[in-house]
Amino acid sequence: RPHRTELYDDPPSGCWPIVYSPDYNITFMGLEKLHPFDAGKWGKVINFLKEEKLIADDLIVQAREATDEDLLVVHTRRYLNKLKWSFVVATITEIPPVAFLPNFVVQRKVLKPLRTQTGGTIMAGKLAVDRGWAINVGGGFHHCSSDKGGGFCAYADITLAIKFLFERVQGVSRATIIDLDAHQGNGHERDFMDDPRVYIMDAYNRYIYPGDGFAKRAIKRKVELEWGTEDTEYLQKVHTHVEGALNEFKPDIVVYNAGTDILDGDPLGGLAISPQGIVKRDEVVFKAARSRRIPILMVTSGGYQKRTARIIADSILNLHSLGLLDKERAACAVGSSSVDQMIRDSAKDFSNLSLQ
Repeated sequence: RPHRTELYDDPPSGCWPIVYSPDYNITFMGLEKLHPFDAGKWGKVINFLKEEKLIADDLIVQAREATDEDLLVVHTRRYLNKLKWSFVVATITEIPPVAFLPNFVVQRKVLKPLRTQTGGTIMAGKLAVDRGWAINVGGGFHHCSSDKGGGFCAYADITLAIKFLFERVQGVSRATIIDLDAHQGNGHERDFMDDPRVYIMDAYNRYIYPGDGFAKRAIKRKVELEWGTEDTEYLQKVHTHVEGALNEFKPDIVVYNAGTDILDGDPLGGLAISPQGIVKRDEVVFKAARSRRIPILMVTSGGYQKRTARIIADSILNLHSLGLLDKERAACAVGSSSVDQMIRDSAKDFSNLSLQ
């Protein structure tokens, strides 16, 4: 039977199903600036949401760190032991000087934030099923599989969240991953390679990291994008394929990897989507899931520019203003006119997609 985990304890019912901890943010002696990643973006998202009065500290769910026992639900002991070597962590996070730090510093300053974000994703999986939706302000480490990390991803939080649900939550036996980060999500693809319970849609720049041909075999709906793809074409493809994916396979949970590295000017993503295009993309995905009453878990994944945090916050505010994020339990809303209206709007909205 499953081990006992604090990650599945019920949070206070008054909370929004938005998961975060100040421990998400990575700071050590400026070394984090050697990576193009804004290592404090998660805290900035929360601060913007507080400024807009959407949330307050006591209204969000505090993420807890995933323990070794939690991680072993997916990861091999051999892999977790490898993370005790600083040079291995330096390779995974792509911050070379980390190799020269004592491992206890690396554990505390790099891996603990990533373990806490991973705990947050696992917690958000259960919250999504309970409430109809949940957002982990961190997570989305889609290049990590059970026995290999890479691309800033040290723990396979997407795989973990899904395996936890399959093992512990009655009625959850099918999952769809919608991965819209600019990079191919080769970690969860390798983990679910031959698992018919998991349907993967992945839209990514075909020319960049990781180019994992083996992992591509796990993708049921592959959307390979060209350099510099812009809003109109991108949103058309996302809409078509998200609808197609959810019509083709009826999941009990959607895990949405909402990377913002598709943003125009991202040094690693190579796509050219505007901030408004990202906000619209998230709206398309949430409408598709919520109109079908499929619980949706969103993780924030990649996104390497200073303006990223503002865009994520704007997207969450937009979802809220459209009634796609409600604070009540989703069960209260099911069958309400707002959901039916949403289905009608979805078709109408798409005709107005071409953005200025």
